[in-house]
Amino acid sequence: MKTTLLREADKLIFVALAAALGLLFSACGGAEPQTTAPSSSSEDSSTGGAITVLAAASLTEAFNQIGKDFEAKNPGSKVTFSFGSSATLATQIVQGAPADVFAAASPATMKTTTAAGAANTPKDFVSNTLEIAIPKGNPHKIAGLQDFGEESRRIALCAPQVPCGAAAVKVFTAAKITPKPDTFEQDVKATLQKVAADEVDAALVYKTDVISAGDTVDGMEFPEAQDAINTYPITTVQDSKNPALAQAFVDYVLSSDGQAVLAKAGFAQP
Repeated sequence: MKTTLLREADKLIFVALAAALGLLFSACGGAEPQTTAPSSSSEDSSTGGAITVLAAASLTEAFNQIGKDFEAKNPGSKVTFSFGSSATLATQIVQGAPADVFAAASPATMKTTTAAGAANTPKDFVSNTLEIAIPKGNPHKIAGLQDFGEESRRIALCAPQVPCGAAAVKVFTAAKITPKPDTFEQDVKATLQKVAADEVDAALVYKTDVISAGDTVDGMEFPEAQDAINTYPITTVQDSKNPALAQAFVDYVLSSDGQAVLAKAGFAQP
């Protein structure tokens, strides 16, 4: 009798333990889905936020459009641009100016940032060629590059330390012409403005700038321009506060969508 009672007691203890263990495993299983939700949410927001893009002045129109397209494809993102002389922008980045992406108009100006460890490895994304810009209708009868060597002409050039100015030095060397500029401007847009305002007879600017000027200026091609084709590199800045979004913007510029906008603006393949 006592043995039977003990057996019954053992059965009750076993059943109780089994029930307790079942509740324990059930509780652990129920908590599992809650641990995966936060990581999914953070992945969705990895390309959100804001970035600042420092870019060569000649990229103004194309990058403004690319920025709008990029924001539309990346809800919650905001792209702010600062356009200017590549040399000046490179110096600002090296000195610690807030920036996430740098797009330069020449490898030389990009090297200023990479050599200082301020920017990551760049990729070439477009190229550009110089043209002679003249007021609409060519009222001052500019015939070609040789007119830049005449003292009587009013001439504007980019400063030699900026990419469009460095390219101008190359073409004048190739053409064996000593230019007689009346003014050196700090970026290509300022140089173009001198022509649009009819303050000079002619200037050397990029083909893309002539296109962007619409019906305010005319452009003249010249053979020596092929001796000074500028290649444009782009990269993320080392101290970017939003490296994921910065890289996403660079990738978009390199994509077929970004390249289509740049091609429409007159840029060529690098």
